Amino acid sequence: MQALLDVILPVFLVIGAGYFTVWRSWLTQAHISGLMQFAVGIAIPALLFRAIWKLDLSASFDWRILVAFYGGAALSFFAGMLGARFFFGRDMESAIAVGFVCLFSNSLMLGLAITERAFGAPALEHNYVIVAIHAPFCYGLGIAAMELQRARGGPLRHFPGKVARAMFKNNLVIGISLGFFFNLTGIPIPGPASDALDLLVRTALPVALFGMGGVLVQYRPRGDLRVIAYACVISLILHPSLVWIFGKGLDLSLGQFRSAILTSAMAPGINAYLFANMYGRGERVAASSVLIATAVSLLTAWFWLSHLP
Repeated sequence: MQALLDVILPVFLVIGAGYFTVWRSWLTQAHISGLMQFAVGIAIPALLFRAIWKLDLSASFDWRILVAFYGGAALSFFAGMLGARFFFGRDMESAIAVGFVCLFSNSLMLGLAITERAFGAPALEHNYVIVAIHAPFCYGLGIAAMELQRARGGPLRHFPGKVARAMFKNNLVIGISLGFFFNLTGIPIPGPASDALDLLVRTALPVALFGMGGVLVQYRPRGDLRVIAYACVISLILHPSLVWIFGKGLDLSLGQFRSAILTSAMAPGINAYLFANMYGRGERVAASSVLIATAVSLLTAWFWLSHLP
């Protein structure tokens, strides 16, 4: 219970503050939209750029943590997609959107914040290894599945270009790519610019958490409750359970195991709704799943945290 109070509750209080200020009309959705554009479009890409730029790639990148986390994520995607298609009778494109909800855990706003509060800033090194390919992997898998479905019976020559263009319009992918470029080339960044980057990065998580709370006001649960509950169970229970099994089987280090479990145990991120909205499929399920799973994860995150070694 102390872990709930000390680690998880402060994170959700910031989210709740954002929710409350919009609910009470102290801030409008236009204000929150601008705040989120700054957080997701500038501050978090800057955070990812700095993290990857500073990361010791030879020491940190271990294939085992990537296999454990993304093996669980991919299986969760297929479980969500096939369940929506065959258990709930959704058309294939809507089923892919549901699968994406089950795939895209909130590795940034929630995963980084809770891991840092639980185990300190040094523990984030393993989170950044996961986050480094999170957006490319998830968007790559989701976009590939959707475009393949839409291209059935047609020419596939334009398919790789569509996937690449969609991915590299994403600011998170751009920030990660630039981080790898500066890391691998060793190009220095002048001291004042690096200090300015540090100032910007410090705003990323608190602003994103507050803005996330404000955004959630508009995602009111409506209908489709069985599908939403199914997506929440896969995201909050199946995904971390699979990662637990894979992590133990691959003999992850303690730090790797903690980061992998906590990241996989996070609720679906807002990107799950953005993906559904991009294709016009499953928006209501995606939006409601983000809202409900974020609220429920206050308890499920405590459960996983309390069982970590």
